[in-house]
Amino acid sequence: MASSMSGMFPGQQPTGGHPVGGPSGPGQPGFPGTAARAQGNNTLVDELEASFEACFASLVSQDYVNGTDQEEIRTGVDQCIQKFLDVARQTECFFLQKRLQLSVQKPEQVVKEDVSELRNELQRKESLVQKHLGKLHHWQQVLEDVSGQHRKPSDLPPPGPLAFLEQASASLPPAPLKPN
Repeated sequence: MASSMSGMFPGQQPTGGHPVGGPSGPGQPGFPGTAARAQGNNTLVDELEASFEACFASLVSQDYVNGTDQEEIRTGVDQCIQKFLDVARQTECFFLQKRLQLSVQKPEQVVKEDVSELRNELQRKESLVQKHLGKLHHWQQVLEDVSGQHRKPSDLPPPGPLAFLEQASASLPPAPLKPN
């Protein structure tokens, strides 16, 4: 398995067909030590780190802060970002290849990982359901409390077909009596 990890760690040759490293190009300032590291044999990890540092360096470089040509600045930043994305894709391909090799050599390991991931997802969803049930019970209690406050015995009409008339006549003032 150690021979299949070539190009990923220090002291090993990269497996990809892309040239590795090189000093920072024009309009692409690097951090101190980046150019020295880029001249030797790099791994994908070193190249990814160097391109990531170059992205930040290009954004905070004094040359860009004092520069007046916006198109040159934009081009330099775009080149740094594109290089970082290319190296990130190479790194992703490396790990996908290793994952494929592992699935062929030890398929039971892949199944164990899948089962573990499914258990974790099930546990996460179960806790989410419990959280929502707690909120549901809380709001049902609030709703019951609110609806209980609005219904008082005096607000309820008395039962019967003439309940409305009885309630309306009770609120009227008494009629004046006619003197005889």
